[in-house]
Amino acid sequence: MQPIDRIRVGNTLGECVLWDDAEAALWWTDIDGRMLFRFDWSTGTIRRTATPERLASFGFIAGQTEFVAAFDCGFALFNPDTGQCSPPITPPGLKRGMRMNDGRVDRQGRFWSGAMVMNPAEPPLAQLYAIQGGVLRSHLEGLAISNGICWSPDSRYFYFADSRRGLIWRYAFDAVEGMLGQREVFARVDGAEPDGACMDSDGCLWSAHWGGSRVVRYSPDGRVDQVLEVPVRQPSCVAFGGPNLDVLLVTSARLGLMDPETGAGDVLVYNVKAQGLPESRFRIDSWPGIQGDEAWRAAMART
Repeated sequence: MQPIDRIRVGNTLGECVLWDDAEAALWWTDIDGRMLFRFDWSTGTIRRTATPERLASFGFIAGQTEFVAAFDCGFALFNPDTGQCSPPITPPGLKRGMRMNDGRVDRQGRFWSGAMVMNPAEPPLAQLYAIQGGVLRSHLEGLAISNGICWSPDSRYFYFADSRRGLIWRYAFDAVEGMLGQREVFARVDGAEPDGACMDSDGCLWSAHWGGSRVVRYSPDGRVDQVLEVPVRQPSCVAFGGPNLDVLLVTSARLGLMDPETGAGDVLVYNVKAQGLPESRFRIDSWPGIQGDEAWRAAMART
């Protein structure tokens, strides 16, 4: 299947693509390019905002224009209009040679993001974190590359990939408490690494396969339902967007390619005859120490 459109940006490492239904805009980050992108769906214009560090992932905040963000060294509140950033919160266990990676807001307003170990020769000691109820909590340890964070439509299951291991796991999820339960292998990926993922309204998981030139749709029982071949080797993340959430957006990367193919690093647009789910928004009262407008302004003040 050929893309119906292409947003030509040539990102070094395009990631964390999210559709903002409130503004009818598409957002994503070029991690290694240290740039946040906003694509206006109606006008086709692109706005670029430089980030103070590599921005690995982010989420929208309910009632705010700011984002909750996972930078190289930890979590912060980030204003995409001004580039203003609150002092970062470095999570325990995030050591030299690691950085934050994939993240997403759950339907209860918590922000989840996991770390990655940069050197494949180093032991897998990264962790998965969540900001919930005013605290930063670690939920998983012993990870290589945290990726593919999403939830089933009914929030009964949490999906998570460790890219370097080629595994997508499914956890029982307590949506009220925000806790992970029993784990099972949802899918094994051969010849590629499972990267960013999203869920559609039918409960099927769409996973970008880094190094495999494909995006795969898995049925709720983990079977391969559809394989979307893409014209780039390193598709990195996926999201549903457009006014009806009925187009699939695929970020990609030029990182590490000796001879980058035409279009590497662009955002690809597909009509896949499926519909996505709206992105959830972070509850600002979950941020550690936030209590009212004055605390919010203090948290956003640069040090």
